[in-house]
Amino acid sequence: MTNSEIKDLLIGKFKVEIHPDFVLVDKKYHDKSEMYLQKQTLESFIKMREAAEKDGIQLTIISGTRDFYSQKSIWERKYNNYKKEELSEVEIIKKIMLWSSMPTTSRHHWGTDIDINGFDDYFSEENKKANKEYKWLLINAPKFDFYQVYTEKGEGKRRTGYNEEKWHWSYMPLACKYLNLYQEIVTYEDISGFSGSHFAKEMDIINKYVFGISDI
Repeated sequence: MTNSEIKDLLIGKFKVEIHPDFVLVDKKYHDKSEMYLQKQTLESFIKMREAAEKDGIQLTIISGTRDFYSQKSIWERKYNNYKKEELSEVEIIKKIMLWSSMPTTSRHHWGTDIDINGFDDYFSEENKKANKEYKWLLINAPKFDFYQVYTEKGEGKRRTGYNEEKWHWSYMPLACKYLNLYQEIVTYEDISGFSGSHFAKEMDIINKYVFGISDI
């Protein structure tokens, strides 16, 4: 791929349906009408899913690749909802980014990251089923090169970025490569085209969020 094509992938501005590195995910592995992932990501997930089934654990992908426009749709919906609360633009952005990425900055653009089984409501302390699944993933996901990049935040832990996401797992052989490329070729000029995008540089979004991940 050319540098331009690589950048388009990193910021989600490409057609996933025709990209040679992406494949359509069989419906039995996810709960959406349609989903794409990088071929390597999917192959490793299938192996992990089969191992989990042997231990009585069911793994279903609830979010895979999202392009710029899919991420923008999520962003704008949340932005407009929070705007009704009469918050400042920076306050709105901070509130959205407890859980959701700015378009052009999401790891879901890359086809390397998946959300499994549920989100924050599902992975609550009260949900024993979810706790069992999470414990299985903590022990076993690294065997298949999947890692939880948004771990717990706090003193002596991860200090910046999104809140802890027990459902978000990243296929690191590819994701590490893309993260390094992101640092090399994506700039704040590329982060545009959605509400509040002009605050990205002021809020240091690349350093605090794109790179606000746990040490693997």
